[in-house]
Amino acid sequence: MTRFDFTPYRRTTVGFDRLFDLLENASRATQNENYPPFNIERISENDYRISIAVAGFTSDEIEITAQQNMLVVAGSKEADSNDNRDFMHMGIANRNFERRFQLADHVHVTDADLADGLLHITLVREIPEALKPRKIAIGSDAAKAVIENSSKGKGKKKKSA
Repeated sequence: MTRFDFTPYRRTTVGFDRLFDLLENASRATQNENYPPFNIERISENDYRISIAVAGFTSDEIEITAQQNMLVVAGSKEADSNDNRDFMHMGIANRNFERRFQLADHVHVTDADLADGLLHITLVREIPEALKPRKIAIGSDAAKAVIENSSKGKGKKKKSA
């Protein structure tokens, strides 16, 4: 796989370190990257669902941890007492796993459900009102009144009675 060098971009940008780190880390392949298989789907503009195939795991054996901009799903199986069984073919994976998902800013986990061997994790993107785009009226009397009221209060001291 081709490895990109983001050094020239790092020198000329401020505040994008996390983005470049994500891009560099995504290019590094790990051996167990395929296990367990998963889907990521967009339900609506701000709602997402991650479905992870966790056949053979119970809800007690799966741990979901949501940190800032990171979702970690880990499964740990206890050692089975099936050592005396003689398998002709063992195709169902029965190993521990840890799957990490990078989350964008303001994406939060709202729900998790385990059914039919699939773990469904529901996420929602909640953008604070202060960060949402807003329309600014041009030349409106309301905007002028706000500016005049804020400038009148400066420099005046209240007289005490």
